[in-house]
Amino acid sequence: MRRLARALAIAMALGSTGTAQAAEPVQLHAYVGGQQRPDIMRELFAEYMAAHPGVKVTLEVGAASSDLHQKYLNMVLTAKDPTLDVFLIDIVRPAQFAAAGWAEPLDRYLGAERESFMSRFLPGYVAADTIGGHVIALPALADALFLYYRKDLLDRYGAPVPATWEELARTARRIQAGEHDPQLQGVSFQGKAVEGAVCTFLLPYWSLGGEIIRDGRLSFDRAKAEAGLGMWLGLVRDGVAKANISEVATDDTRKEFQAGKVIFAVAWGYAWNHFQQDADSQVAGKVGVARLPAMPGGESVSCMGGWNWAVSAFSRHKPEAVELVRWMARPEVSRELAVRGSFHPAQAAVYEDPQVRQAVPWFHDALPVVASARARPVTAVYKQVSDAIRINTNTVLAGVKTPSEALDEIEQRIARALRR
Repeated sequence: MRRLARALAIAMALGSTGTAQAAEPVQLHAYVGGQQRPDIMRELFAEYMAAHPGVKVTLEVGAASSDLHQKYLNMVLTAKDPTLDVFLIDIVRPAQFAAAGWAEPLDRYLGAERESFMSRFLPGYVAADTIGGHVIALPALADALFLYYRKDLLDRYGAPVPATWEELARTARRIQAGEHDPQLQGVSFQGKAVEGAVCTFLLPYWSLGGEIIRDGRLSFDRAKAEAGLGMWLGLVRDGVAKANISEVATDDTRKEFQAGKVIFAVAWGYAWNHFQQDADSQVAGKVGVARLPAMPGGESVSCMGGWNWAVSAFSRHKPEAVELVRWMARPEVSRELAVRGSFHPAQAAVYEDPQVRQAVPWFHDALPVVASARARPVTAVYKQVSDAIRINTNTVLAGVKTPSEALDEIEQRIARALRR
């Protein structure tokens, strides 16, 4: 009997050890940028772990800029490092990640519900995240460029919100003349050779119906591109935009408008909270938001921004990683990010959520802009496309090149990139 009892005790101990080993949680490593509210992300991952005790998520926080964020991912994924399991990628990156084999296609994990699952997102984001018929990433955070304006100044001068860039220029000159403030800019936009300058180039070009790439081939309308660059140069020439606009980066526009030195600003959604909540804001309660102006005979169009959840092709835990990003792409998570972080949802329905409407009332005006925003050229060689456009847009605004010279180089560089 003693021998039997001992044998049973050993068996129970061994069984207990085996169970403990089987219960070891799957370790997932997530990577987000510093601008994506890692404090909120960390709490969301904690909620996920509480609901999924078999998974532990470790969060790594990266750089605050998209370029530095991408450089880190390039380094890790080029080395086929399995350290990262899930990460956020910029809206312009899915085609590059698909071509490089860095992102795990999600189709087989979504299975038969793929179409119904993706239908909850805004169509532009579905299109940007679907490459070659495969879902490469799931929309996480939406964004777009907006026209912010000094509501108090437009009211003071009885001016309507401009529908065209010509109307904006006339309104700005009138207010500048009336305010007698030599530091008051009519409009601020991004002219520095950063990613924002790509959108600066595209906004008037798109408004006129221009395309860059269609069906993988160069589709370039020089006349429309020249009209767009000419419009920006005209704003500088007439003193509506400042002479050194070629030195203005994304956050420079936000800071100048926030300081009360700009009438109209072309800026991303993140700027709103700064305008209304920062202690040093000179424009709190004085800001309106609207669609961007159109070119004569064209349509209002915005440039799409945002971030997407992707799963590393080198992850050792792909099924668990996919489950995590599916959970993070839920409407409930989007609502939390909107209410607590003022991030634009990628699902139209979340904009109408009562909690969202109460926390961020201006999202009611933001939805039409976000929903109609266009994705920058979807191509695996986007970096080369971006470099060609932003560098040459900057040189035109700096007076180094004529629009014709810059367009020659843009066309030639993109054509070469597409042939590779």
